[in-house]
Amino acid sequence: MIPPASQHPSTPTSAAQAPGTRPRLRGVIRGAGHAAAAGRGRARPSSSRRRVAGAAVVGALVLTGCGSTVTVDGAPDNANPDCASVMLAMPESVSGMDQRETSSQGTTAYGDPSAMIVRCGAEEPGPTTDPCTNVNGVDWLISEVPDQKDQWRAVTYGRSPAVEVLFDSSRVPSSTALVDTGSAVQNIEQTRQCLSVKDTLEQQGRP
Repeated sequence: MIPPASQHPSTPTSAAQAPGTRPRLRGVIRGAGHAAAAGRGRARPSSSRRRVAGAAVVGALVLTGCGSTVTVDGAPDNANPDCASVMLAMPESVSGMDQRETSSQGTTAYGDPSAMIVRCGAEEPGPTTDPCTNVNGVDWLISEVPDQKDQWRAVTYGRSPAVEVLFDSSRVPSSTALVDTGSAVQNIEQTRQCLSVKDTLEQQGRP
């Protein structure tokens, strides 16, 4: 379990951040399945953002069952050419769960039934006061999906197109999800980064 630490707002800058040499978590990751949780001083997501995130997870994780192909709605910019290199670089397994075929371009899934969905071409987040977590040089905004037990959403910050990871924290810890997908995400150039991320938590071993 990674202990909680104080959270800081994120703001954009034009300087790119070099990837780390070993797994690092900057910011806060805590709660069930080591997923990032909200803390004091955080600006709550807007109701529209919560509805979008909730609908995405319902469609991606809750409604997908067993079978050879996972039905996943593609992200708005899933046809972006940069998404191809990201998808090709995705790991063959995450947290012991094999990669599965999906129904939409720019997406992939893990587990049967699916426990994690990756979608490239998601809506890019703008400047925000939401806490930002840096994992191996990739900035992520992480939020719990309202009214969905153990369902979390992480979206890259400062990369275009954005990559979204939807996961069930009871089966995939956030640290595993973001470390395992991070190297693939770095195929997209970083043009902005989060600032004021003061606390650093070294990656701890997982059972």
